Amino acid sequence: MTTILVFSVLLLVGLCGNIASGGQPASTSTPGALNYELPTSEYETQDTFNAGIVGPLYQMVHIFLHVVQPNDFPVDMIRKLVQSKFDFSDNSKEMVYYEIGVLICAILGLLFIVLMPLVGYFFCMCRCSNKCGGEMHQRQKRNEPCRRKFLAVSLLVICLLMSLGIMYGFVANHQVRTRIKRTQKLAESNYRDLQILLNETPKQIDYILAQYTTTKNKAFSALDGIDSLLGGRIKDQLKPNVIPVLNEIKDLATAIKQTKVALENMNSSLKIIQDGSTQLSTNLTTLRNSIQNSLNSSDCASDPASKICGSIKPGLSNLESNLNSSQLPSVDRELNTVNDIYRTDLESVAKRGYTFIDEIPGKVRNQTVAVIADVKQALDSISSNIKNMSQSIPIEEVLVEASHYINDSNSYFHKELPKLEEYDSYWWLVGLIVSFLLTLIVTFFFLGLLCGVFGYDKHATPTRRGCVSNTGGIFLMTGVGLSFLFCWILMILVVLTFVVGANVEKLICEPYANKKLFQVLDTPYLLREQWQFFLSGLILKNSNINLTFEQVYRDCKKGRGVYATFQLDNVFNISENFNIEQHTGKIIKELENLNVNVDNIELLDKAGRKNLQDFAHSWKDAIDYSKYLKEAEKSPTKVDLLAFASSLEEKANKLPEGKLKQDLKTDVQNIIAIHQEQVLPLQQSLNAFKQSVWTLERTGDKLPEKVNKVIASLDSAQNFLTTNISSVVIAETQKYGRTVTGYFEHYLQWVLYAITEKMTSCKPMATMMDSAVNGVLCGYVADPLNLFWFGIGKATVLLLPAVIIAVKLAKYYRRMDSEDVYDDVETVPMKNLENGSNGYHKDHLYGVHNPVMTSPSRY
Repeated sequence: MTTILVFSVLLLVGLCGNIASGGQPASTSTPGALNYELPTSEYETQDTFNAGIVGPLYQMVHIFLHVVQPNDFPVDMIRKLVQSKFDFSDNSKEMVYYEIGVLICAILGLLFIVLMPLVGYFFCMCRCSNKCGGEMHQRQKRNEPCRRKFLAVSLLVICLLMSLGIMYGFVANHQVRTRIKRTQKLAESNYRDLQILLNETPKQIDYILAQYTTTKNKAFSALDGIDSLLGGRIKDQLKPNVIPVLNEIKDLATAIKQTKVALENMNSSLKIIQDGSTQLSTNLTTLRNSIQNSLNSSDCASDPASKICGSIKPGLSNLESNLNSSQLPSVDRELNTVNDIYRTDLESVAKRGYTFIDEIPGKVRNQTVAVIADVKQALDSISSNIKNMSQSIPIEEVLVEASHYINDSNSYFHKELPKLEEYDSYWWLVGLIVSFLLTLIVTFFFLGLLCGVFGYDKHATPTRRGCVSNTGGIFLMTGVGLSFLFCWILMILVVLTFVVGANVEKLICEPYANKKLFQVLDTPYLLREQWQFFLSGLILKNSNINLTFEQVYRDCKKGRGVYATFQLDNVFNISENFNIEQHTGKIIKELENLNVNVDNIELLDKAGRKNLQDFAHSWKDAIDYSKYLKEAEKSPTKVDLLAFASSLEEKANKLPEGKLKQDLKTDVQNIIAIHQEQVLPLQQSLNAFKQSVWTLERTGDKLPEKVNKVIASLDSAQNFLTTNISSVVIAETQKYGRTVTGYFEHYLQWVLYAITEKMTSCKPMATMMDSAVNGVLCGYVADPLNLFWFGIGKATVLLLPAVIIAVKLAKYYRRMDSEDVYDDVETVPMKNLENGSNGYHKDHLYGVHNPVMTSPSRY
């Protein structure tokens, strides 16, 4: 069976070992690699065997055996015994020392067997001679009631203990009755597990082969997504060095545009202010001359007009413009400088850089169409080879042969099962007879106690005891007779089963449980003198390989595969023949043709760079913002025209009616008109101008610093692209190739692990061994056998004190033929000596069947 499973594993290894050839090793780093899980089945047979409710009884017997035989398993003695071809004479001392407990018990049993019939024979002859309690006369004693009760209680306790032992015998016999069915059920369960193993093996093979298609589809997906996997990786490598620079260029272009707009607004506001200031100055001069002429007229010569005119003249000097156009020079030069840098079109530079980065995945896809098609073709060819080879290997024939072997073994087991049932029924019948025989003896004892205790009349004399009490004594003596008749036969059976059962437990079951039995089997040159290790010589045909029973059993219990458990690498070394480098070589060879070319890009030409440098140099401290802001903070006029007009109107109203008053009121209206039409618009222009200056100061003041920073960043990014873009493309292309081949490396490594560690698990073999030893031999045979001799032996040994007590106790229950007659209870009556020399009288001498005692006797 093992050879067939080994051959099936080697077939699959040979299949996978011819997938591909040639190539170089590749990394196993595979992002997003598939997770494979070899399908396994649940086996029916349990690893452990539970005795159920009789388990404590078995454990009790084990404790007793440990007391009788406390010595450890004699590994060295067994080795010497096997090496000496089971010559017991050379190891007799060691064997006797190890078996001393069993031998002592066996010797005691043999003494019981020999002596009990002899003692029974002489006891019977003695009683027939009216000796040994055979005379039907009972002497009267002072402590007779206490002795009778003590004997009755002692016999009852002994009978109860015997009943317990008999119950153990019945329980053990019942286990014997059912063990064939349990053995059949366990065997069928193990056969089904082996069949499951055979059925599972092709499924595992199909799964392993099918996972190549899954892996191939995963690789196809990676190949189809080369734009995102390879192109995206190249893009991701360039973005940290290029995108921040492009963002700075874009921000600089925005700042320059804002500066240009601010300068244009500032220049426009300056023109409006200059024109408005000139016009305002002219109108105020004309208005001031008009008022001056009115005040110089003859109307102001006489009082009260002269005083009013005098109060108006001092304020006329403030009636003029407050702005100085020379303090607001034009910013045409600065605007031209900004226009020059603006024409560099930094926004287009940034846009061109973004486009270059975003187009990389598309370029990669377009350049690798042919190579991807070749790689796919290579993968398809490998898949076809696998399919053709899997069909050519006769794995089905091997599995069918193994299945026939299992079926034949199962048929043979069922064919021989009736014989086992027949032999087992004989043993069951013997056990039943023995148990019932002991039950019969104990029943007589119990009946004797029952009749004797309940039929006993303490007022009746020994010769006048009732029928029930007499029957109890007869039952007790019947039990005694049966005990002498059969106890030695029972002890023969107990000794035989004890010797066999104890040694099976101590020499097979216990060392199998603690694995010491494997230490004996694994002894070099033990089972075959020419082989150092028997198992490796048997399976691998090389006895020098360290393949031990203990290691195989341990690995099988863990569920390891046949290949690793039986070290089949010494027959077919997968590590050498199943070389991962071979399987990825063809794929790597095709991927070596993967040539991706990402053209370099000049982010900013020399002319544009020179414009930026010139701008940074010329813009520094180009505008005196404080001077502009200082002038913009001024009021358009030196005096508040509305306040001046109000004051002038108030004074004019105090003048008498006339031309002077009328002229001054006209001037008031002109002042108000100038304020509304010229001062207010001019003030708004000053506010807009001031806002433009603030904006320009905020955006343009740091322009040289920004420009210098952008120039440095551009130089760094351009240097990175010029020197590193090729290495980035090569590195990412290699990483992409390792990703694709990594799927297959991961698959092939899993195949290697699955074949060596998981495929064709030998756990059913270990379970079958456990079933044979722990289950059948120890659990179904040895344990019931040991429980049987323990219970029957206990009951048989207790027959000895039971016989002694029953004989003594029967004297108190049976009806006597004669009894003691006393005249005085304190002294022995001399009168009785006349009737005989023994101190008692016989009924037939007086012709009286039930004599009346002359004095009361004590019980």
